[in-house]
Amino acid sequence: MQDLKHMSKKKRLIRLNVPRQEEPSTDACKKLTESGADRKRLRLILPILAVLLAAYPVFNLLVTAKNALSSVGRNVATPAKKTVSYKDLDTWQSFQLAADMLPSSRFEAEQLLAPLPDGGTIVYSIDEELQQRVTRVMEEYKVPYGVFVAIEPKTGRVLAIAGHSTLDQSWERNSCYNLYPMASLFKIITATAALEQKKVSPETVFAFNGKLTSENPKYWYVNARRKGQEMPLSVAMGKSVNPVFGRLASDVVGKDSLVSCAERFGFNQTLFPGTPVIPSKAATPLTDDALKLMGAGLGREVKISPLHVAALMAAIANDGVMMAPSLAQEIRNNRGETVFVQKPRQMKRLVAPEISGQLARMLSTTVNSGTSRKAFHDRRGRPMLASVNIAAKTGSIDGKDPAGHYSWFAAYAPIEDPQIALVALVINQNKWRIKATHVGEKALEAFFK
Repeated sequence: MQDLKHMSKKKRLIRLNVPRQEEPSTDACKKLTESGADRKRLRLILPILAVLLAAYPVFNLLVTAKNALSSVGRNVATPAKKTVSYKDLDTWQSFQLAADMLPSSRFEAEQLLAPLPDGGTIVYSIDEELQQRVTRVMEEYKVPYGVFVAIEPKTGRVLAIAGHSTLDQSWERNSCYNLYPMASLFKIITATAALEQKKVSPETVFAFNGKLTSENPKYWYVNARRKGQEMPLSVAMGKSVNPVFGRLASDVVGKDSLVSCAERFGFNQTLFPGTPVIPSKAATPLTDDALKLMGAGLGREVKISPLHVAALMAAIANDGVMMAPSLAQEIRNNRGETVFVQKPRQMKRLVAPEISGQLARMLSTTVNSGTSRKAFHDRRGRPMLASVNIAAKTGSIDGKDPAGHYSWFAAYAPIEDPQIALVALVINQNKWRIKATHVGEKALEAFFK
Protein backbone atom coordinates (compact mmCIF):
# COMPACT_ATOMS: atom_id res chain seq x y z
CA MET A 1 0.00 0.00 0.00
CA GLN A 2 1.14 3.45 -0.80
CA ASP A 3 2.59 5.44 2.09
CA LEU A 4 0.08 8.16 3.06
CA LYS A 5 2.22 9.78 5.73
CA HIS A 6 3.56 12.52 3.49
CA MET A 7 0.30 13.31 1.74
CA SER A 8 -1.83 16.31 2.63
CA LYS A 9 -4.98 15.78 4.73
CA LYS A 10 -7.22 16.65 1.76
CA LYS A 11 -5.39 14.24 -0.58
CA ARG A 12 -5.45 11.47 2.01
CA LEU A 13 -9.19 11.95 2.43
CA ILE A 14 -9.75 11.67 -1.32
CA ARG A 15 -7.38 8.76 -1.63
CA LEU A 16 -9.02 6.75 1.15
CA ASN A 17 -12.58 7.31 -0.07
CA VAL A 18 -12.07 6.41 -3.74
CA PRO A 19 -11.55 2.84 -5.00
CA ARG A 20 -8.11 2.24 -6.41
CA GLN A 21 -9.35 0.51 -9.52
CA GLU A 22 -11.55 3.41 -10.62
CA GLU A 23 -10.52 6.89 -11.55
CA PRO A 24 -12.90 9.60 -10.28
CA SER A 25 -15.15 11.10 -12.84
CA THR A 26 -15.21 14.80 -13.67
CA ASP A 27 -18.61 15.23 -11.97
CA ALA A 28 -17.40 13.46 -8.85
CA CYS A 29 -14.35 15.67 -8.67
CA LYS A 30 -16.54 18.73 -9.11
CA LYS A 31 -18.89 17.67 -6.30
CA LEU A 32 -15.98 16.86 -4.04
CA THR A 33 -14.43 20.25 -4.70
CA GLU A 34 -17.72 22.03 -3.96
CA SER A 35 -18.13 20.04 -0.70
CA GLY A 36 -14.65 21.08 0.42
CA ALA A 37 -15.40 24.72 -0.37
CA ASP A 38 -18.63 24.56 1.68
CA ARG A 39 -16.76 23.17 4.62
CA LYS A 40 -14.20 25.91 4.33
CA ARG A 41 -16.92 28.58 4.30
CA LEU A 42 -18.54 27.00 7.37
CA ARG A 43 -15.21 27.12 9.16
CA LEU A 44 -15.11 30.87 8.54
CA ILE A 45 -18.79 31.58 9.32
CA LEU A 46 -19.23 29.52 12.52
CA PRO A 47 -16.66 31.42 14.62
CA ILE A 48 -18.26 34.71 13.55
CA LEU A 49 -21.71 33.44 14.61
CA ALA A 50 -20.30 32.26 17.93
CA VAL A 51 -18.80 35.69 18.62
CA LEU A 52 -22.09 37.42 17.76
CA LEU A 53 -24.09 35.11 20.04
CA ALA A 54 -21.67 35.64 22.91
CA ALA A 55 -21.77 39.41 22.46
CA TYR A 56 -25.57 39.64 22.39
CA PRO A 57 -26.15 39.90 26.19
CA VAL A 58 -23.55 42.66 26.47
CA PHE A 59 -25.06 44.46 23.49
CA ASN A 60 -28.53 44.15 25.01
CA LEU A 61 -27.25 45.48 28.35
CA LEU A 62 -25.68 48.50 26.65
CA VAL A 63 -28.90 49.27 24.82
CA THR A 64 -30.90 48.98 28.06
CA ALA A 65 -28.45 51.21 29.91
CA LYS A 66 -28.58 53.77 27.14
CA ASN A 67 -32.38 53.81 27.30
CA ALA A 68 -32.30 54.11 31.10
CA LEU A 69 -29.84 57.00 31.02
CA SER A 70 -31.77 58.77 28.32
CA SER A 71 -34.95 58.54 30.44
CA VAL A 72 -33.52 60.88 33.11
CA GLY A 73 -35.46 64.13 33.07
CA ARG A 74 -38.37 62.60 31.18
CA ASN A 75 -41.69 61.54 32.65
CA VAL A 76 -41.06 57.80 32.66
CA ALA A 77 -43.31 55.38 34.50
CA THR A 78 -41.63 53.87 37.60
CA PRO A 79 -42.60 50.78 39.62
CA ALA A 80 -45.15 51.48 42.35
CA LYS A 81 -43.65 51.87 45.84
CA LYS A 82 -44.78 49.79 48.77
CA THR A 83 -47.39 51.68 50.78
CA VAL A 84 -47.45 51.97 54.56
CA SER A 85 -50.75 51.76 56.44
CA TYR A 86 -51.13 54.75 58.75
CA LYS A 87 -54.71 53.99 59.75
CA ASP A 88 -55.17 53.80 63.53
CA LEU A 89 -51.39 53.82 64.07
CA ASP A 90 -50.96 53.19 67.82
CA THR A 91 -48.01 53.00 70.22
CA TRP A 92 -47.11 49.38 69.50
CA GLN A 93 -47.58 49.61 65.72
CA SER A 94 -45.40 52.71 65.61
CA PHE A 95 -42.78 50.93 67.73
CA GLN A 96 -42.72 47.95 65.36
CA LEU A 97 -42.48 50.21 62.31
CA ALA A 98 -39.67 52.24 63.87
CA ALA A 99 -37.83 49.07 64.91
CA ASP A 100 -38.07 47.68 61.37
CA MET A 101 -36.64 50.85 59.81
CA LEU A 102 -33.97 51.52 62.46
CA PRO A 103 -31.12 49.89 60.44
CA SER A 104 -31.68 52.44 57.63
CA SER A 105 -31.82 55.46 59.95
CA ARG A 106 -29.36 58.37 59.94
CA PHE A 107 -28.78 61.55 61.92
CA GLU A 108 -29.70 64.84 60.28
CA ALA A 109 -29.64 68.14 62.20
CA GLU A 110 -29.46 66.28 65.53
CA GLN A 111 -32.50 64.13 64.67
CA LEU A 112 -32.46 60.44 63.85
CA LEU A 113 -34.54 59.90 60.71
CA ALA A 114 -35.48 56.84 58.66
CA PRO A 115 -37.18 56.81 55.23
CA LEU A 116 -40.32 54.72 54.82
CA PRO A 117 -40.88 52.59 51.68
CA ASP A 118 -43.66 54.86 50.40
CA GLY A 119 -41.66 58.06 50.86
CA GLY A 120 -42.73 58.87 54.42
CA THR A 121 -40.34 59.54 57.31
CA ILE A 122 -39.90 58.35 60.89
CA VAL A 123 -38.48 60.84 63.38
CA TYR A 124 -36.97 58.94 66.32
CA SER A 125 -36.84 60.04 69.94
CA ILE A 126 -33.14 59.09 70.12
CA ASP A 127 -30.66 61.43 71.83
CA GLU A 128 -27.79 61.77 69.33
CA GLU A 129 -24.96 62.40 71.80
CA LEU A 130 -26.03 59.57 74.12
CA GLN A 131 -26.52 57.10 71.26
CA GLN A 132 -23.18 57.85 69.66
CA ARG A 133 -21.30 57.82 72.97
CA VAL A 134 -22.39 54.33 74.05
CA THR A 135 -21.92 52.96 70.54
CA ARG A 136 -18.41 54.39 70.41
CA VAL A 137 -17.53 52.91 73.82
CA MET A 138 -18.60 49.41 72.78
CA GLU A 139 -16.74 49.72 69.48
CA GLU A 140 -13.53 51.05 71.05
CA TYR A 141 -13.39 48.25 73.62
CA LYS A 142 -14.35 45.66 71.00
CA VAL A 143 -16.90 43.96 73.21
CA PRO A 144 -17.92 40.50 71.94
CA TYR A 145 -21.59 41.31 72.59
CA GLY A 146 -23.02 44.52 74.01
CA VAL A 147 -26.48 46.10 74.43
CA PHE A 148 -27.68 49.47 75.69
CA VAL A 149 -31.19 50.91 76.14
CA ALA A 150 -32.23 54.20 77.77
CA ILE A 151 -35.75 55.50 78.43
CA GLU A 152 -37.18 58.78 79.70
CA PRO A 153 -39.13 57.66 82.82
CA LYS A 154 -41.99 60.17 82.70
CA THR A 155 -42.84 59.74 79.00
CA GLY A 156 -41.51 56.35 77.88
CA ARG A 157 -39.45 57.95 75.08
CA VAL A 158 -36.55 55.69 74.06
CA LEU A 159 -33.46 57.90 74.33
CA ALA A 160 -30.96 55.33 73.05
CA ILE A 161 -31.04 51.78 71.74
CA ALA A 162 -27.85 50.09 70.54
CA GLY A 163 -26.40 46.65 70.00
CA HIS A 164 -22.81 45.81 69.08
CA SER A 165 -20.86 42.63 68.43
CA THR A 166 -17.36 41.97 67.16
CA LEU A 167 -18.29 38.31 66.58
CA ASP A 168 -21.73 38.28 65.01
CA GLN A 169 -23.16 41.42 63.41
CA SER A 170 -26.45 39.67 62.65
CA TRP A 171 -26.97 39.39 66.43
CA GLU A 172 -27.02 43.17 66.83
CA ARG A 173 -30.41 43.93 65.26
CA ASN A 174 -32.57 42.07 67.80
CA SER A 175 -30.12 42.18 70.71
CA CYS A 176 -32.27 44.62 72.70
CA TYR A 177 -35.38 42.45 72.34
CA ASN A 178 -33.93 38.98 73.00
CA LEU A 179 -33.84 37.21 76.39
CA TYR A 180 -30.82 36.76 78.68
CA PRO A 181 -30.39 35.47 82.27
CA MET A 182 -31.50 38.30 84.57
CA ALA A 183 -28.91 37.51 87.25
CA SER A 184 -28.88 39.76 90.35
CA LEU A 185 -31.19 42.33 88.79
CA PHE A 186 -33.91 39.99 90.07
CA LYS A 187 -32.99 41.05 93.62
CA ILE A 188 -35.06 44.18 92.91
CA ILE A 189 -38.18 42.00 92.56
CA THR A 190 -37.30 40.02 95.69
CA ALA A 191 -36.88 43.26 97.66
CA THR A 192 -40.18 44.61 96.29
CA ALA A 193 -42.10 41.51 97.36
CA ALA A 194 -40.54 41.68 100.84
CA LEU A 195 -41.18 45.41 101.31
CA GLU A 196 -44.82 45.04 100.25
CA GLN A 197 -45.41 42.54 103.06
CA LYS A 198 -44.22 45.24 105.50
CA LYS A 199 -42.18 42.70 107.44
CA VAL A 200 -38.92 44.43 106.57
CA SER A 201 -37.65 47.88 105.57
CA PRO A 202 -34.45 49.06 103.84
CA GLU A 203 -32.89 49.52 107.31
CA THR A 204 -33.75 46.02 108.58
CA VAL A 205 -30.59 44.19 109.67
CA PHE A 206 -30.60 40.73 108.19
CA ALA A 207 -28.47 37.79 109.35
CA PHE A 208 -26.80 35.50 106.85
CA ASN A 209 -24.05 32.94 106.48
CA GLY A 210 -21.52 32.26 103.74
CA LYS A 211 -19.59 34.49 101.36
CA LEU A 212 -21.32 37.48 99.79
CA THR A 213 -21.08 35.84 96.37
CA SER A 214 -21.92 32.28 97.51
CA GLU A 215 -24.05 30.37 95.02
CA ASN A 216 -24.81 27.31 97.15
CA PRO A 217 -27.89 27.60 99.43
CA LYS A 218 -26.64 24.88 101.79
CA TYR A 219 -24.13 27.42 103.18
CA TRP A 220 -26.74 30.12 103.78
CA TYR A 221 -28.46 28.67 106.86
CA VAL A 222 -28.03 30.74 110.01
CA ASN A 223 -27.30 29.12 113.37
CA ALA A 224 -29.44 30.95 115.90
CA ARG A 225 -27.15 29.89 118.77
CA ARG A 226 -24.09 31.40 117.16
CA LYS A 227 -23.65 35.00 116.15
CA GLY A 228 -22.99 35.22 112.44
CA GLN A 229 -22.84 37.92 109.80
CA GLU A 230 -25.53 40.55 109.45
CA MET A 231 -26.17 43.53 107.23
CA PRO A 232 -28.91 46.12 106.56
CA LEU A 233 -30.98 45.22 103.50
CA SER A 234 -30.07 48.48 101.76
CA VAL A 235 -26.36 47.71 102.09
CA ALA A 236 -26.94 44.12 100.99
CA MET A 237 -28.66 45.41 97.85
CA GLY A 238 -25.69 47.60 96.92
CA LYS A 239 -23.21 44.79 97.56
CA SER A 240 -25.54 42.24 95.91
CA VAL A 241 -25.28 39.71 98.76
CA ASN A 242 -26.65 36.38 97.53
CA PRO A 243 -27.29 34.70 100.94
CA VAL A 244 -29.32 37.68 102.18
CA PHE A 245 -31.71 37.77 99.21
CA GLY A 246 -31.88 33.99 98.99
CA ARG A 247 -33.01 33.76 102.61
CA LEU A 248 -35.26 36.81 102.17
CA ALA A 249 -37.13 34.99 99.39
CA SER A 250 -37.46 31.78 101.37
CA ASP A 251 -37.98 33.00 104.95
CA VAL A 252 -39.96 36.21 104.36
CA VAL A 253 -41.53 36.38 100.88
CA GLY A 254 -42.48 32.80 99.98
CA LYS A 255 -42.86 31.13 96.58
CA ASP A 256 -46.36 32.32 95.68
CA SER A 257 -45.72 35.95 96.57
CA LEU A 258 -42.40 36.03 94.70
CA VAL A 259 -43.87 34.51 91.53
CA SER A 260 -46.89 36.84 91.75
CA CYS A 261 -44.61 39.87 92.07
CA ALA A 262 -42.53 38.72 89.09
CA GLU A 263 -45.67 38.42 86.98
CA ARG A 264 -46.78 41.91 88.01
CA PHE A 265 -43.37 43.09 86.76
CA GLY A 266 -44.25 41.64 83.35
CA PHE A 267 -42.91 38.07 83.36
CA ASN A 268 -44.69 35.16 81.66
CA GLN A 269 -46.93 37.42 79.57
CA THR A 270 -46.92 39.54 76.42
CA LEU A 271 -46.07 42.93 77.89
CA PHE A 272 -45.29 44.74 74.61
CA PRO A 273 -47.77 43.30 72.05
CA GLY A 274 -47.01 43.63 68.36
CA THR A 275 -43.34 44.49 68.95
CA PRO A 276 -40.16 42.43 68.45
CA VAL A 277 -39.68 42.24 72.25
CA ILE A 278 -39.72 38.59 73.38
CA PRO A 279 -41.81 38.02 76.54
CA SER A 280 -39.67 37.56 79.68
CA LYS A 281 -39.77 34.20 81.50
CA ALA A 282 -39.62 33.21 85.16
CA ALA A 283 -40.18 29.53 85.94
CA THR A 284 -41.88 28.69 89.25
CA PRO A 285 -39.31 27.24 91.72
CA LEU A 286 -40.16 23.66 92.73
CA THR A 287 -37.94 23.37 95.82
CA ASP A 288 -36.87 25.63 98.66
CA ASP A 289 -33.32 25.72 97.33
CA ALA A 290 -34.66 26.73 93.90
CA LEU A 291 -36.67 29.49 95.60
CA LYS A 292 -33.53 30.76 97.35
CA LEU A 293 -31.58 30.74 94.09
CA MET A 294 -34.36 32.61 92.32
CA GLY A 295 -34.57 35.25 95.05
CA ALA A 296 -30.80 35.77 94.91
CA GLY A 297 -30.84 36.20 91.13
CA LEU A 298 -29.18 32.85 90.46
CA GLY A 299 -32.16 31.20 88.77
CA ARG A 300 -30.91 30.54 85.27
CA GLU A 301 -34.42 30.09 83.90
CA VAL A 302 -35.32 33.69 84.80
CA LYS A 303 -34.72 35.55 81.54
CA ILE A 304 -35.48 39.09 80.44
CA SER A 305 -34.83 41.47 77.53
CA PRO A 306 -32.77 44.67 77.93
CA LEU A 307 -35.73 46.77 76.78
CA HIS A 308 -37.90 45.20 79.50
CA VAL A 309 -35.21 45.95 82.13
CA ALA A 310 -35.03 49.59 81.01
CA ALA A 311 -38.83 49.85 81.22
CA LEU A 312 -38.80 48.39 84.76
CA MET A 313 -36.13 50.84 85.95
CA ALA A 314 -38.08 53.69 84.35
CA ALA A 315 -41.23 52.55 86.20
CA ILE A 316 -39.49 52.52 89.59
CA ALA A 317 -38.12 55.97 88.79
CA ASN A 318 -41.62 57.15 87.83
CA ASP A 319 -43.15 56.49 91.29
CA GLY A 320 -43.96 52.92 90.27
CA VAL A 321 -45.87 53.62 87.03
CA MET A 322 -44.66 51.96 83.82
CA MET A 323 -44.98 54.03 80.65
CA ALA A 324 -45.19 52.46 77.20
CA PRO A 325 -41.76 52.65 75.51
CA SER A 326 -41.86 54.66 72.28
CA LEU A 327 -39.19 54.65 69.54
CA ALA A 328 -40.93 57.04 67.17
CA GLN A 329 -41.30 60.67 68.18
CA GLU A 330 -43.43 61.28 65.11
CA ILE A 331 -44.21 59.72 61.74
CA ARG A 332 -44.88 61.65 58.52
CA ASN A 333 -46.46 60.32 55.33
CA ASN A 334 -45.11 60.87 51.81
CA ARG A 335 -46.88 64.27 51.62
CA GLY A 336 -45.09 65.50 54.74
CA GLU A 337 -48.22 65.27 56.88
CA THR A 338 -47.74 64.17 60.51
CA VAL A 339 -49.77 60.98 61.00
CA PHE A 340 -48.41 59.96 64.42
CA VAL A 341 -47.08 61.89 67.42
CA GLN A 342 -45.74 60.16 70.52
CA LYS A 343 -47.93 60.79 73.56
CA PRO A 344 -47.08 59.43 77.04
CA ARG A 345 -49.21 56.38 77.77
CA GLN A 346 -49.46 54.63 81.14
CA MET A 347 -49.28 50.84 80.93
CA LYS A 348 -49.62 49.69 84.53
CA ARG A 349 -48.63 50.44 88.12
CA LEU A 350 -45.90 48.10 89.29
CA VAL A 351 -45.49 49.34 92.85
CA ALA A 352 -46.88 52.01 95.16
CA PRO A 353 -44.96 55.30 95.41
CA GLU A 354 -43.92 54.36 98.96
CA ILE A 355 -42.29 51.14 97.73
CA SER A 356 -40.53 52.89 94.83
CA GLY A 357 -39.10 55.36 97.35
CA GLN A 358 -37.79 52.55 99.55
CA LEU A 359 -36.27 50.84 96.52
CA ALA A 360 -34.52 54.10 95.62
CA ARG A 361 -32.83 54.18 99.03
CA MET A 362 -31.68 50.60 98.62
CA LEU A 363 -30.47 51.05 95.03
CA SER A 364 -28.52 54.22 95.84
CA THR A 365 -25.97 52.18 97.81
CA THR A 366 -24.77 50.39 94.64
CA VAL A 367 -22.88 53.46 93.42
CA ASN A 368 -22.06 54.96 96.82
CA SER A 369 -20.62 51.90 98.56
CA GLY A 370 -21.52 48.80 96.56
CA THR A 371 -20.53 46.91 93.43
CA SER A 372 -20.34 50.02 91.21
CA ARG A 373 -18.41 52.31 93.57
CA LYS A 374 -15.11 51.84 91.75
CA ALA A 375 -16.58 52.71 88.33
CA PHE A 376 -18.17 55.92 89.61
CA HIS A 377 -15.25 57.23 91.70
CA ASP A 378 -11.74 58.28 90.72
CA ARG A 379 -8.55 56.96 92.32
CA ARG A 380 -8.87 59.42 95.18
CA GLY A 381 -12.40 58.29 95.92
CA ARG A 382 -14.07 61.38 94.52
CA PRO A 383 -17.42 60.81 92.73
CA MET A 384 -17.19 61.29 88.98
CA LEU A 385 -20.77 62.57 88.82
CA ALA A 386 -20.85 64.38 92.14
CA SER A 387 -24.02 66.35 91.49
CA VAL A 388 -26.08 63.37 90.32
CA ASN A 389 -27.64 60.88 92.75
CA ILE A 390 -27.91 57.51 91.05
CA ALA A 391 -30.04 54.45 91.85
CA ALA A 392 -28.51 51.33 90.32
CA LYS A 393 -28.16 47.56 90.37
CA THR A 394 -25.57 45.25 88.89
CA GLY A 395 -25.81 41.61 87.87
CA SER A 396 -23.32 38.91 86.91
CA ILE A 397 -23.84 35.36 85.66
CA ASP A 398 -22.57 32.88 83.07
CA GLY A 399 -24.77 32.17 80.06
CA LYS A 400 -24.88 30.05 76.92
CA ASP A 401 -26.80 32.03 74.27
CA PRO A 402 -24.45 33.56 73.35
CA ALA A 403 -21.80 31.85 75.44
CA GLY A 404 -19.93 34.05 77.88
CA HIS A 405 -20.04 35.93 81.15
CA TYR A 406 -23.00 38.30 81.43
CA SER A 407 -22.46 41.67 83.10
CA TRP A 408 -25.53 43.86 83.77
CA PHE A 409 -25.88 47.47 84.92
CA ALA A 410 -29.33 49.05 85.36
CA ALA A 411 -29.87 52.55 86.76
CA TYR A 412 -31.88 55.75 86.82
CA ALA A 413 -30.94 59.33 87.74
CA PRO A 414 -31.23 61.76 89.37
CA ILE A 415 -33.11 60.03 92.19
CA GLU A 416 -34.92 63.26 93.15
CA ASP A 417 -36.19 64.01 89.62
CA PRO A 418 -35.42 61.10 87.27
CA GLN A 419 -34.58 62.13 83.69
CA ILE A 420 -33.16 58.86 82.40
CA ALA A 421 -33.43 55.12 83.12
CA LEU A 422 -30.97 52.80 81.42
CA VAL A 423 -29.58 49.31 81.16
CA ALA A 424 -26.29 48.04 79.76
CA LEU A 425 -25.39 44.41 79.11
CA VAL A 426 -21.91 43.26 78.13
CA ILE A 427 -21.15 39.62 77.38
CA ASN A 428 -17.44 38.87 77.70
CA GLN A 429 -15.67 35.66 76.80
CA ASN A 430 -12.23 34.35 77.77
CA LYS A 431 -10.61 37.77 77.49
CA TRP A 432 -12.59 40.39 79.41
CA ARG A 433 -13.06 43.78 77.80
CA ILE A 434 -15.19 45.98 80.05
CA LYS A 435 -18.07 45.54 82.46
CA ALA A 436 -21.53 46.88 81.81
CA THR A 437 -21.00 49.38 84.66
CA HIS A 438 -18.36 51.14 82.56
CA VAL A 439 -20.83 51.58 79.68
CA GLY A 440 -23.46 52.86 82.10
CA GLU A 441 -21.09 55.39 83.66
CA LYS A 442 -20.07 56.76 80.25
CA ALA A 443 -23.72 57.01 79.25
CA LEU A 444 -24.68 58.98 82.35
CA GLU A 445 -21.65 61.20 81.90
CA ALA A 446 -22.67 61.97 78.30
CA PHE A 447 -26.29 62.59 79.26
CA PHE A 448 -25.65 64.95 82.20
CA LYS A 449 -22.52 66.72 80.99
